[in-house]
Amino acid sequence: MSTTIEYLLFRLVGWLARFVPYGAARHIGHALGLGVLYLTGYRKRITLDNLTHAFPDASPAWVRTVMRGAYKNYGSAIVEMFWAGGRSAETLKAKVHLRNPGILHSALQRDAGLILLSAHFGSWEFMLNGLRLHIPARFAAIVQRQRNERIDAFIDEQRRRFDVETIAMGPSVREVLRALKEKKAVVILGDQSGPRESVFIPFFGRPSATHRGAAAFALRTGAPIVIVLLVRQADGTHEAVFEEIPMQGLSGSRDEQVRQLTARHAAVLEKHIRLHPEHWLWMHKRWKHTPDQEEENTGAVTDGAQERA
Repeated sequence: MSTTIEYLLFRLVGWLARFVPYGAARHIGHALGLGVLYLTGYRKRITLDNLTHAFPDASPAWVRTVMRGAYKNYGSAIVEMFWAGGRSAETLKAKVHLRNPGILHSALQRDAGLILLSAHFGSWEFMLNGLRLHIPARFAAIVQRQRNERIDAFIDEQRRRFDVETIAMGPSVREVLRALKEKKAVVILGDQSGPRESVFIPFFGRPSATHRGAAAFALRTGAPIVIVLLVRQADGTHEAVFEEIPMQGLSGSRDEQVRQLTARHAAVLEKHIRLHPEHWLWMHKRWKHTPDQEEENTGAVTDGAQERA
């Protein structure tokens, strides 16, 4: 019964979001992020701990500002996903602009498939179809299945609207290799924590369990890795920013090359997050397998900083 209620509430919010103008949807998202998630304390301790570790020299006021911005972004990303579900291709395409498309087109011309590596940054669900409509390539996206099967089916339907193939995260190696062999652009959100057996890469100054899939697929197939992130603009549109990850100069065994390439793309992602820290999903337990974090059990900040936020 609880999953049914959850699904009905989910659909109700989605239905309502489709009837408001885009600007109103953004404001509703801000209200959801600040008025519901932030004020009710949703993952607030995790968010604060992540930010204070990532920016140890920042003032409490700066951390508080970024924290509130991150909650506003999260709320907007949720509502924008709903809003986009009922919009035409022309409407969605107009909301996304490409800053430096030459990087992307150069990578596509190599005819080896493409790994579009992104993150829970900006409006990440909006990005998939908004970007797909600009790019003359077939898309496949590795996705995390939702616990509620009916909600998962609804979200999957939205992701597949414009001929995007979805591949479930997990035992997906064969499907990803097939998609790259078919010269598709494979979208991977590679910023969340990997399992303990992942490769540990420095990320914001701490060793972080990081998924090795993007690097392993690139080295196995020759597909280039291009980071793509949506940066929110003052007028409400999104600017897609691209940066290719260099693959030259890797050395050692294949495992070592995977580690080096993973470290390169993690460093590029960190650079962009530092430019727009309020765009990233700081609520995620990104460092949960870092040894000191496991020992502290996310309780590193106990000096009243949470109250100051």
